[in-house]
Amino acid sequence: MISDETQTEQRPPQGDTGTKTVFIKSYGCQMNVYDSQRMADTLTAAGYVETSEAHNADLVILNTCHIREKAAEKVYSELGRLRVARDERRRAGGDMQIAVAGCVAQAEGAEILRRAPVVDLVVGPQTYHRLPDLLAKAGQRQKPVDTEFPVEDKFTVLPAPKRAATLARGPSAFVTVQEGCDKFCTFCVVPYTRGAETSRPVAGIVAEVERLAAAGVREISLLGQNVNAYHGEGPDGRDWTLGMLLHRLARIEPVTRLRYTTSHPLDMDDSLIEAHRDLPALMPFLHLPVQSGSDRILDVMNRKHTAADYLRLIGRIRAARPDMAFSSDFIVGFPGETEEDFAATLRLIEEVSYVSAYSFKYSPRPGTPGAGMDDQVEESVKARRLARLQALTEGQQKAFNQASIGRTMAVLFDRKGRRPGQIAGRSPFLQAVQVEADEALIGAVAPVEITAMGAWSLHGILAGTPTREAVA
Repeated sequence: MISDETQTEQRPPQGDTGTKTVFIKSYGCQMNVYDSQRMADTLTAAGYVETSEAHNADLVILNTCHIREKAAEKVYSELGRLRVARDERRRAGGDMQIAVAGCVAQAEGAEILRRAPVVDLVVGPQTYHRLPDLLAKAGQRQKPVDTEFPVEDKFTVLPAPKRAATLARGPSAFVTVQEGCDKFCTFCVVPYTRGAETSRPVAGIVAEVERLAAAGVREISLLGQNVNAYHGEGPDGRDWTLGMLLHRLARIEPVTRLRYTTSHPLDMDDSLIEAHRDLPALMPFLHLPVQSGSDRILDVMNRKHTAADYLRLIGRIRAARPDMAFSSDFIVGFPGETEEDFAATLRLIEEVSYVSAYSFKYSPRPGTPGAGMDDQVEESVKARRLARLQALTEGQQKAFNQASIGRTMAVLFDRKGRRPGQIAGRSPFLQAVQVEADEALIGAVAPVEITAMGAWSLHGILAGTPTREAVA
């Protein structure tokens, strides 16, 4: 399920004849959603069954994010609520196991057990394929902590999802192709929680996408902490680039849409730009984080590119695909950021004109170089700058959506709409689109004439014959 919460139930360990349930809640990025789904698949193979209610689950897993301070603190607040739910279950004669997974687990390890004794198990993002064995140990009154970077490749041992689970998750799916990062930006914990850059072999990715396509998936989003650094082994024995991988995946029918995220500007090579030019299935929307428009701040962030480098790259991509739209990440208030530095960021935003953006106040993460830097910016200054930046990017998003009115765009319908008789989907630019149409069209691609813009989505009418196989 692609959402903030993935629910799963399971059959118990050997010797227990009852059915056990599992609830998995994801925080943070799309990769955590993918990891939660694979944990659910692993536990389903071990006999668990999904549930949508944490307080009724035999097992609750919090799949955590460590990018910002508030994300980590949310986990401890949730653990407090789960302690109450577990105590209620015990009074009623039941029980609940509680596990913390993901990047907070990787970063804090046994410290989680100290701060939250309610936790039974801590498992990092590289070892969740070991969940059944770790749960068995936890059931023997141990409290295992597994945050190793194992020798074995988890993707070779993870069970494939059942067809019913894939269908329930909808016509769009995430597929992790790359993990880790070697860039060591001074604000980022990813190299420490996810490790060095590694890439899955092409054959394993192709097999996974073929299984998803056979189960009805029409859109594949390739994931990686630094996805365009992909360098997996190809069937010819050479390392393939992400552009080469996309060309291979574009031949898998009936997948009609391909996306990827998140990218680093330094790894946007010629083959990937050419893929945007040559592959109709590769959507004209790219998330390309820049973080700042100030060369001085980019240097302190260890981004290894300048604002001019970034703008030239945007120009090259637009030359290859003129209808390309961009989103980006921005950090305001990085240590030492002046008003002049911030003004440079606003100028870059005005020049690129983004269709969406993710922007945040700088949050010092323990263990990163940025956390120990002098000239930390006051919170009030960060808040003021963030408000100005968001007003600019939100205005650009509104203008882009307004310009969509009157256009006909291919929409992949993936869910029911907000009101009875509505279905909803996504445009090639990831805009939410609502249409009055039959639910039978969910999973199909159809041309939609955009007629109006709401607060959170576009509205339109069907403008042609839907298809489950036409390239969007």
